[in-house]
Amino acid sequence: MTIRVSLAGVTGWTGKLVAESVIAAPDMELVSCVSRSAQGKTLSSLGLASDLVVSGSVAEALKTKCDVFVDFTSADAVKEHVLYAIGQGVSTIVGSSGLSATDFDEIQTLALDKGVGVIACGNFSITAALAKHFSLLAAKYLPSWEIIDYASATKIDAPSGTVRELAECMEEVRQNKLARPVSETVGEVTARGAQIKGTPVHSVRLPGYVIAFETVFGLPDERLTLRHDAGTSARPYVDGTLLAIRQCAQVKGLVRGLDKLLF
Repeated sequence: MTIRVSLAGVTGWTGKLVAESVIAAPDMELVSCVSRSAQGKTLSSLGLASDLVVSGSVAEALKTKCDVFVDFTSADAVKEHVLYAIGQGVSTIVGSSGLSATDFDEIQTLALDKGVGVIACGNFSITAALAKHFSLLAAKYLPSWEIIDYASATKIDAPSGTVRELAECMEEVRQNKLARPVSETVGEVTARGAQIKGTPVHSVRLPGYVIAFETVFGLPDERLTLRHDAGTSARPYVDGTLLAIRQCAQVKGLVRGLDKLLF
């Protein structure tokens, strides 16, 4: 069975590589795609092996019947796109960051109502999924942690979707035990980071970084750091995206994190 895929963000850093891989996959067909900047152009003119014409909106693209909608756009557009696709009864892959826990609650409610699956990953890298899995495993045994979130100077959202997802999942494992409540900080309370489900998260935005995160666990006289670094290519995110596309039909409601598919 061929999986018909619609992709928003086809000209983006990750989206173009995903499109290339979907086109090449023997069990998939790219049936529509979205890019406001390339509306009306063919994918072949953008260097991809397809004569598909680029749509300017998700609503236009989803007029073509598809099995899975994939979003790799931006923090300010992803929620609208995802809710629209789910509302049309289309299973959805969320690759864009910027969604909050409240947003995901809304997505989960609509997905269950429509009887479709949604797979949302802050990071589709297999190694990033492993780093998240190992962090959740460590949290079962180590009671105190903080997260440092690194990204390029131009990244608009903070923290990254990867780190927000991780922090929210850590809270499901156990409550973080800080030696002193953040509210008792003398000086600048915000220096203790954003408090996400009990985890202090510190976002660094500087030139020289692409995307990275580290979970730091502390015990008296010892420390464990679990760190993931990504390079300048979006290639690491492709395999995880294809895995999610292949499994999305088996999902009902929301699944957050590639690690949930791997384990």
